[in-house]
Amino acid sequence: MQKKYLAIITLSLLSMGGCQAPGGEAGGAGAFASFLPLILIFVLFYFLILRPQQKQGRKRADMLKSLKRGDNIITSGGVYGKIVSVADDVMTIEISKGVNIRIARSGIAGLQPSDNAEQKDKELSK
Repeated sequence: MQKKYLAIITLSLLSMGGCQAPGGEAGGAGAFASFLPLILIFVLFYFLILRPQQKQGRKRADMLKSLKRGDNIITSGGVYGKIVSVADDVMTIEISKGVNIRIARSGIAGLQPSDNAEQKDKELSK
């Protein structure tokens, strides 16, 4: 079974050699034409995967920089809390009345929607 697939792959690779100019010499246009699919794949990869990921990373970094005391947050572990104090990379959050924990800034998954935002969503859905 593996020999069959190996033969198919080998034949498909050998058939790609027919893209060269006659005489075994590849012209300038032939060399560009052979790299064109790779260039198109890279451009497609950039616009579909890399660029949106970079935008998302920038948005997350801006969110982490803008955190302040009183914000309601969700940690990456799923703990909901309210920021009590902010140091450089360490934040103290209150998860229950009188229960405070310290967490690294990078451990914050996002902001918890405020009550006003939830009320607006309910009004819009009516």
